[in-house]
Amino acid sequence: MLERLTKPVLPPLPVEVDLWDTKNISAYLKRSVDTVRDDIVCLPSFPRPIRLPTPGRAQALYKAREVIKWAESHVA
Repeated sequence: MLERLTKPVLPPLPVEVDLWDTKNISAYLKRSVDTVRDDIVCLPSFPRPIRLPTPGRAQALYKAREVIKWAESHVA
């Protein structure tokens, strides 16, 4: 616990440059990770993922600003 308290805390990245995974998106949309993965990110209107060049299959990341813009486009 002491180690956690002494570890420096990095400030959050601004949404203009941040990349979100499905866990971040689920927190923002207040939906489960399963719902985001199975029902939301696969929608044709949802922003396209970014896959960084890594060995194996890279985790899909999404531009936070695009996810927010997409969500705000669905205001009733």
